[in-house]
This record gives sequence, structure tokens and C-alpha cells, in this order.
Amino acid sequence: MTMFLSALTGIILATTSPIGAAAPDGSQSHEQETARAVHRDAKGPSLSEIQKRVSATMPGAKYLGFDFDSSTAVYTLKFLRDGAMIWVLVDGRSGNVIGRSR
Repeated sequence: MTMFLSALTGIILATTSPIGAAAPDGSQSHEQETARAVHRDAKGPSLSEIQKRVSATMPGAKYLGFDFDSSTAVYTLKFLRDGAMIWVLVDGRSGNVIGRSR
């Protein structure tokens, strides 16, 4: 029984990703690389510049992260304020806000 549990534990550890690893499909890493390429190729504002600019317009909101749509070069910045999610759409080439929820 002990040998069986040891073998089972080994299999589980070998097939699971470590804590804090990227998504299995690499989507976040891919989004970041694509966002960098858009910035590099279009000479638009960097993601950190966009985050600072938009965060300044969101008093009391906690920044949660972003998604990037490479087909449209649009960032979706996600914020949380008073229990409500707020999405801010930003053109990655110009840095202009093009939409906002709520």
C-alpha cells in the first residue's frame, strides 16, 4: 500500500504545475508578448504608461490586471471599486480610452 501511495504521489506531482505557474495554454504570457510587439511596432504608449494614465482616472478603484486582444490591439484594464468590476477599453496604438463599463 505504501509503495502504491508513493507512486501515486509521484505521478500527481509530475503532472501538476507548480504554484504560481503561467496558465497551461500560456495565454497571459502570449498576451504580454503580443502587447510588447504592438508597442514596439506602432510606437504607441507602453502598457505601464497606459496603466498609470487610466489608474489616475479611477480613484478608489483597485487595479486587477489586463487582457489584450491582438487582433484589435485593444487592452481591457480591469478594476474593482465598491464590489463592482469596471472594465476600461484602451486603444493600444494611441493609448486613448475607447470604452468603459458602468
